[in-house]
Amino acid sequence: MRLVSIVAVFILACALLAAAGCTGTQNTGGQGAGTSNAASGSPGGQSGVTGAGNLVPSPTDVIPSYNMVTVNVGEKDYLGTIPVIFQGGMGQIHVTKITATIYRSDGTQETDPIGANKGDEADLRGTKLTDRVVVYVSMDNGQTYKTNDILSEYRTRG
Repeated sequence: MRLVSIVAVFILACALLAAAGCTGTQNTGGQGAGTSNAASGSPGGQSGVTGAGNLVPSPTDVIPSYNMVTVNVGEKDYLGTIPVIFQGGMGQIHVTKITATIYRSDGTQETDPIGANKGDEADLRGTKLTDRVVVYVSMDNGQTYKTNDILSEYRTRG
């Protein structure tokens, strides 16, 4: 009887752990965890001074499978440069515009375009602190999706 109780408690604990793990959001680069169909921010080519509150990532958009594309945000190098590379995908033929916006820890921001061909890249000039990178992909049906929203930390020796 005691063994049955232990097994039941173990199964219940596993189920609760699995349920708790499924409620968080995960930024996967190509697929988003958000539920909206259009980006809430304006991905147009602005640059200027922004508030420190822009260093908080928000959920990304869910892209339908027929429009799925992948944009990789690389690791920041020792100069603070962050590569953002378009990897293509099933919906590549529908892409009209890709923009990458960096929100720097010094309060400034800059938006750079990325080409719509696989392998096209933008190198964002970051700081030697933590910066935020947000990528928007616009499709020929008028939809704009936020595909990436990450914090990019500066690597130190260690």
